[in-house]
Amino acid sequence: MSTAGKVIKCKAAVLWDIKKPFSIEEVEVAPPKAHEVRIKIVATGICRSDDHVVQGTLPTPLPVIAGHEAAGIVESIGEGVTTVKPGDKVIPLFTPQCGKCRICKHPESNLCVKNDLQSPLQGTLQDGSRRFTCRGKPVYHFLGTSTFSQYTVVDEFSVAKIDAASPLEKVCLIGCGFTTGYGSAVKVAKVTQGSTCAVFGLGGVGLSVIMGCKVAGAARIIGVDINRDKFAKAKEMGATECISPQDYTKPIEEVIKEMSDGGVDFSFEVIGRLDTMVSALLCSHDSCGVSVIVGVPPGSEQLSVHPFELLTGRTWKGAIFGGYKSKDSVPKLVADFMNKKFSLDPLISNVLPFEKINEGFDLLRSGKRSVLSFFLCMHPYHPNIWERLDAVPVTVF
Repeated sequence: MSTAGKVIKCKAAVLWDIKKPFSIEEVEVAPPKAHEVRIKIVATGICRSDDHVVQGTLPTPLPVIAGHEAAGIVESIGEGVTTVKPGDKVIPLFTPQCGKCRICKHPESNLCVKNDLQSPLQGTLQDGSRRFTCRGKPVYHFLGTSTFSQYTVVDEFSVAKIDAASPLEKVCLIGCGFTTGYGSAVKVAKVTQGSTCAVFGLGGVGLSVIMGCKVAGAARIIGVDINRDKFAKAKEMGATECISPQDYTKPIEEVIKEMSDGGVDFSFEVIGRLDTMVSALLCSHDSCGVSVIVGVPPGSEQLSVHPFELLTGRTWKGAIFGGYKSKDSVPKLVADFMNKKFSLDPLISNVLPFEKINEGFDLLRSGKRSVLSFFLCMHPYHPNIWERLDAVPVTVF
């Protein structure tokens, strides 16, 4: 039975209050309006930005269906949609690309004016309305994507068609974490051959930065993290050495400057803390260093740096989604993955059933990145074994 044009009832993880677990609920997902697309989500990653929503450091209207790093299949389209059709494999885009605004037309920028990244978040689609209902109440969207739901509705400029053969439980990371880190190195910083880099934060995005630095030809890549358990994976991905600030009595930026003849060529802050943002800046060479803010900063906090730290020649910059224009670049990155130009496996610590979302967030806070799959269910006779489903059951009316 076709679901096109009908309201779908399905499972979603709803956040009712900050600092509380997600609640698995039955939600109603309205059909797409004109220039909108309804997607069956197959797999969704758990990203640190989602945890900022949970912790309240990324102010978001509640209740909300979070999630923004995913891959799925187009279920139906609204009037006027031309870039995707039902059955297409797609990645939702939390950084849209309308193609018409000044930013989309700018050759070096990607933060389309249609984004919902400016604080406070609006929590709606572009027409100002919502497509989710739970317990009779409207539920807010997150970054125009809301992928912690079996079905979601996005604006057409917030979705990219990808290779039909791509494994969605892997390429979902191209929807945020991988692209954000990798692009920060190769596109935003423009890491050069033979350079020295420092990467603060060795989670999934930090590892992606390391991958980008390595591909760009960096000679030294210094990984920085207080969790020494992350060092082995970082070195596997290309870090030449790893250090912990807890092993030194002096500020870590001074340690790194001593290690790198006065400072690194490129540094990256991939944590989202003000103190590490400053340390990353100061460990870059004061005459020629480039420091990139990658981590999402805490809400309502301000950085304080003396202007002389920039006057001498440093460059301090940042970018969303690795500086990539999303609708143009995501299909190309998926194609690069399919052509084995990089691997996503090292970035995935666990693949969990969607119902285990709160466990996935606990793992994230311990330094492990999980992908949630809607195609896994508990074996009826073995409660610790999860098996694949061929389809996601839904109710339509």
